[in-house]
Amino acid sequence: MEIAGVKERPAVRSKSRAARLTKAMLRVWQLYLLMALPFVYIIVFKYVPMYGAQIAFRNFVASKGIWGSPWVGFSNFIRFFESYEFWNIMWNTIALSFYQLVAGFPFPILLALSLNYVMHEKFKKTVQMVTYAPHFISVVVMVGIIFQALDPRIGIVNEILKFFGFEPVNWMGNPDYFRSIYVWSGVWQNVGFSCIIYLAALSGIDPSLHEAAVVDGASKLRRMWHIDLPGILPIAIILLILDVGRMLEIGFEKSFLMQNPLNLRTSEIVDTYVYKVGLASNVVNFSYSSAIGLFKNIVNLILLVTVNRIAKKLGQSSLW
Repeated sequence: MEIAGVKERPAVRSKSRAARLTKAMLRVWQLYLLMALPFVYIIVFKYVPMYGAQIAFRNFVASKGIWGSPWVGFSNFIRFFESYEFWNIMWNTIALSFYQLVAGFPFPILLALSLNYVMHEKFKKTVQMVTYAPHFISVVVMVGIIFQALDPRIGIVNEILKFFGFEPVNWMGNPDYFRSIYVWSGVWQNVGFSCIIYLAALSGIDPSLHEAAVVDGASKLRRMWHIDLPGILPIAIILLILDVGRMLEIGFEKSFLMQNPLNLRTSEIVDTYVYKVGLASNVVNFSYSSAIGLFKNIVNLILLVTVNRIAKKLGQSSLW
């Protein structure tokens, strides 16, 4: 910019730009204040703790602190990779997580599509309440319900089997049943709450599309297939990417509470192994636990980036 034959200096230009930016921010300062709270939360509770990730590469001694503890490099990771339980717990974790993903992903979509076409308002609200309510049951209570329902002597499931002439089954004592019990109880508990997002996406579909389809004589199934599913597909892809990015984050509480010596062959996963070996043993080993946790997070990150890139190449919605 040139005024009276004199070029405007870069410092003046940057100062005027900063003034305009400051003025614009002050005009909507409430929005920036609202955004500051979650931003500070992420910084304090997500980024600051990354400082402690170096424990995984040290032989951590509490009295010496993080920096005073000796550096051991990748020895904690190598110890985990060479451990006797490594392949078993990795297989249990991946198999359980994949089973959970395949079984649990479509049901919220099906429930949302079904509720979207229910015309009777009272029946619709009743179904929503019945399917949402289990989500608010705590993990401890949920596992207690599972044990009571599947009890070999007084459980309602075995009582039904005995009524039809079958022998009672020790469900929790058979390792082959553990994954199915874990997954389908989780589907029952979370399907109603998970469908809320899809119901919100369905409410954003243009009603004129359905009106035109009805005029053309399209059935409800046709409208679901050609209008509703394409409308919620971007949301479904995003949720699928996030679920794959949590492939190794199954959850410690439910797996640990459902464990017993009889089903340990299939119920031992990475999180329960970390607790037992790194934290609940006679010698607490924070470094070993941190190494396993860091390894798990790196794998989740790789899966997240990979699936996001695949979705992007296929022309679908992606996180970035």
